[in-house]
Amino acid sequence: MTSFWSMVNQIIREADVILIVLDARMIEETRNAELEKKVIESKKPYFYVVTKCDLVDKEKLKAANLKSFVYISSKKYYGVKILETEIYKLNIKKKVITVGVLGYPNVGKSSLINAMKGRKSAPTSGLSGYTRGIQKVKVSKKIMMIDTPGVVPAGEKDFMKHAISGTLDFTKTQQPDVVVMELIDKYPGVIEKIYDVAIHEDSEETIEEIALKKRILIKAGKPDTVRMARMILTKWQKGKIKV
Repeated sequence: MTSFWSMVNQIIREADVILIVLDARMIEETRNAELEKKVIESKKPYFYVVTKCDLVDKEKLKAANLKSFVYISSKKYYGVKILETEIYKLNIKKKVITVGVLGYPNVGKSSLINAMKGRKSAPTSGLSGYTRGIQKVKVSKKIMMIDTPGVVPAGEKDFMKHAISGTLDFTKTQQPDVVVMELIDKYPGVIEKIYDVAIHEDSEETIEEIALKKRILIKAGKPDTVRMARMILTKWQKGKIKV
């Protein structure tokens, strides 16, 4: 199988414009220094595309330290025309402009392509790694987009970052309770509000209360925190929790 980085290099070679896709809930966590370095060194025009902006309150939307960025909600089609206009403003003298789409797994690359086209063309899933190979989709008369599997820097072993960002999907996360406790601590009050439970100093108690409320139990009526946490993580990775 062709390596992710071989695909990245191919996309950079073929593309006239490159989109670096980030998750609005985790902008810094879904940045990829190695990928950005490759794109910058290519001297080709690029944009940061901050997806899933509908999952973040407007006052919290801050694309820190980003140059040339566009906010996108593929679900609500917000920002799609803005991105298209920005691509045309580059005044690339070609009959069809090739746009390469790069980023971590599960940040919304295929959903972005579908939004640009206006109907489903690139397959999508809540599971990371769903896009298996390079796919070319003509989204308009003048724009051809290239989708790729998500990329992870060689040697990056940050379990927590990968689980929260969806790079490591909910079906493969070994310690979903630990991940959800991190989410509860990182976004205080968000999970509690969704499940209508109290805010606890110990985030494990929050998961226990949610499990009891939802009747997610093990023997003797005790809360099944692991199963409950996996359910919460699934909802998070599928973009059903707004921060």
